Parts: sequence; structure tokens; C-alpha cells
Amino acid sequence: MMKRLQSITNKLYPTAVLLILLIFWYLVTLLEMVPKFMLPSPGDVIRALAGSFPELMKHAQITLTEAFIGLALSILLAFWIALLMDRFDALYKAFHPILVITQTIPTVAIAPLLVLWLGYDMAPKITLVVLTCFFPMTIALLGGFKSSDQDAMNLMRAMGAKKWQIYRYIKLPNALPGFFSGLRISVSYSIVGAVIAEWLGGNSGLGVYMTRVRKSYSFDKMFAVIFLIIILSLVLMKCVELLERKAMPWAQTGEQQNEG
Repeated sequence: MMKRLQSITNKLYPTAVLLILLIFWYLVTLLEMVPKFMLPSPGDVIRALAGSFPELMKHAQITLTEAFIGLALSILLAFWIALLMDRFDALYKAFHPILVITQTIPTVAIAPLLVLWLGYDMAPKITLVVLTCFFPMTIALLGGFKSSDQDAMNLMRAMGAKKWQIYRYIKLPNALPGFFSGLRISVSYSIVGAVIAEWLGGNSGLGVYMTRVRKSYSFDKMFAVIFLIIILSLVLMKCVELLERKAMPWAQTGEQQNEG
């Protein structure tokens, strides 16, 4: 009971901070401390979001399609890379530094090149999402594979277990918590990566819409898109949390026992 009460209390803190920030934002615009065309009020942003909602949904559909395809490819790539690097130590030594280097390349710098090489369709956006998202999941899976209980694996080998059975019953369950942590990060990165790629070349999507409204100085619509991206990212992260509970029922059982 105390843990549930503590959980509710912990959620109140960020809610209170958000309310304080919204009130401060409202007061700044009300007192005209910043010109209205530069910083619209919360009410203006809500009205812009409601007024442009059908158009925003059309662009959001494109962005989400790019993000989902890129995220799905990232998951497949992360599993295969982590599996191969765990299975073959030479591959780990050869490619681990390269994986780290890929994350030091600014996405804003590589996005124009991808558009130049792959055109203005979905291909460069999906590629950028993959480059942005696969790393957290790969590192998390690899860490989970390599930190598996060595005694349990030796016992399974002594009982005649095959390599795929060791991965199925020992390594994969041990890597799942880290994988879902990386997936939560990647889900938010997928939306941002798609939007950044759309900024630099495209015909539709939330990034293209943001570029258009920015050029027309419609900053209320600009803030509306930002709010929509935040909402979409939070919804996707919540979906990952629900998926984690389905995939790891033993973790949920352990939490309930601890609360009891």
C-alpha cells in the first residue's frame, strides 16, 4: 500500500512542475514580455492544434509510417548484430568501435546526404530512423547476452542443450529488460529522426509541415506540431511499456510480490 501511495506521489511531482511551467508561459504571454508572434500563448497553441488537426493527422500518418518501418528494421538489425557479436568474439572486437562511431555522426549533417543519395521519398527518412534507433537496442541486447549466468549456461550444456536453447532460455530472458529500455529510447528517437529527415527534404510529414509554418511565421502552428510530436512519443512509449509487461510476465509477478 505504501509503495502504491509513493508511486502516486512520485507522479504528482512532474505534473506539478508542468503546471508551473504552463502558468509561467501563460503569464509571460499575458504580460507581453515576449512578442506574441515569437511566443504564442498556450490558448493560441491549443486553438492552432484544433484548427489544423485534420491536416496534422495527414502529415502525422506519413511520419508515423516512416518511424514504424524504421523502428521495425532497427529491431531486426539490433537482434542480428547483437547475436552475431555475442556469438563471435572477433566480430565484437572488430565492429563494436564502429557502432560507437556511428552514433557520433550528427543526424542533421547526414540527413542531406541521405536525401541526395536516396531521393525525396520515404527511403532516406527510414534510413535515418534506422541509423538513429538501432544502437540503444543493440548495446542493451549485447550487454544482456554477455552478462548471462555462466553457471546456468554450463548446466544446460552439461544436459545436452543446443546453442539456440541456451539463447532461448537463458540469454534472451536476461537481455529482455535492457532491450525494452533501449526500445523506449528508440521509440522517441524514431519520431524525432523522421521529422529531422523531413526538414531537409520531402513532400509531406510533420517535418515538412513545420518547415512550411515556420517560413510563414505561424509559430502557434509550430508549437502545435511540437506538442503533437510529444504526445505521439509518450503514447508510443506507453505502448512499449504495455508490450514489456506482456513479454515479461515474470517481472510483473516479482513486482507484485515485493509490494505484498
